[in-house]
Amino acid sequence: MTEYVGLDVSKEETSFCVMDEGGKILVRGKALSDPQSLFGALRKETLCPERIVLETGTLSNWLARGLRDYGLPVDVIDARQAHAVMKLQHNKTDANDAELLATIARTGFCRPISVNSEAAQKQRILLKARYHLICQRVDTLNTVRGLLGSLGLRFPKGTAKLVGLVRSALLERSDLQVMIEPLLANVEALEVQIKHLEAEVKAQAAASPAALLLQTIPGVGPVVSLAYAASMEDPERFAHSRTVGVYLGLTPRRHQSGETAYNGRISKYGDGMMRCLLYAAANSLLSTVRKAHPLKAWARRIRNRKGYKKACVALARKLAVIMHRMLITGEAFRWPEAATIKTAH
Repeated sequence: MTEYVGLDVSKEETSFCVMDEGGKILVRGKALSDPQSLFGALRKETLCPERIVLETGTLSNWLARGLRDYGLPVDVIDARQAHAVMKLQHNKTDANDAELLATIARTGFCRPISVNSEAAQKQRILLKARYHLICQRVDTLNTVRGLLGSLGLRFPKGTAKLVGLVRSALLERSDLQVMIEPLLANVEALEVQIKHLEAEVKAQAAASPAALLLQTIPGVGPVVSLAYAASMEDPERFAHSRTVGVYLGLTPRRHQSGETAYNGRISKYGDGMMRCLLYAAANSLLSTVRKAHPLKAWARRIRNRKGYKKACVALARKLAVIMHRMLITGEAFRWPEAATIKTAH
């Protein structure tokens, strides 16, 4: 008998539903949300499931890797696609969600996504921890600006010297020191931790052949290269390099209905942190890198027609495609001959 299993995962317990190839429910149940408990529960209730499906979430990668280690065929599907089906049900319960996931496993309605290895997931945790601390630092500095701005104390743009400028201003406003100084101390503590994490990122990027290869691209440093290498861990899963732009949400949405057809803003469908890093790399290449390159000339033509931000988004998508191709071929970034650059201009 062919069996299909749906797993609705929560923090403590996971509901499962076993279905045969005709859609008949064979068994329902619950188990603790860890690979060993789930394997034990399924071993009692099933013979040899054809496919097991769970949706993306905090525990999905860990559970998928653990169940695969037991030899079970596990697929992880995008939670947004699963929710598009689940919202049609009248009564939303864990049991019903598990039943719908079993139906998806049986029909193959949703395509599976890649499950990162534990090593790649650790690299992403490192990068996300750094990103989180940077966001905290920016939020705290903006809070300081807003609080002091309400009293008429204004400061120039930029964050590099803001702490020193604020402390200088507080020398004449001792009544504000007790309120603002803890925020400044928090910013300084965050900067120490950010530098510590950035040192670790540089060390891991230096030990990664893929990250070192990607750093031959102007504007791409250790952070961007390590993040891209961790996200693309298995570049062979993309049949065409151009689909990476779609995967990262850097291509425009398309709406077509009857005689109406237009392109909208970029979809922002994929990893938001990776998109931000690619945008930063594109901004660096377009504004900081001095050496001429046809890629820069192409982005500048877009900038002249549509503005700087759209040029950076387009260049970020182009960089994502180029970086994927480099990982496939193992070739470093190439600078063209001077004659080629003049022709491109």
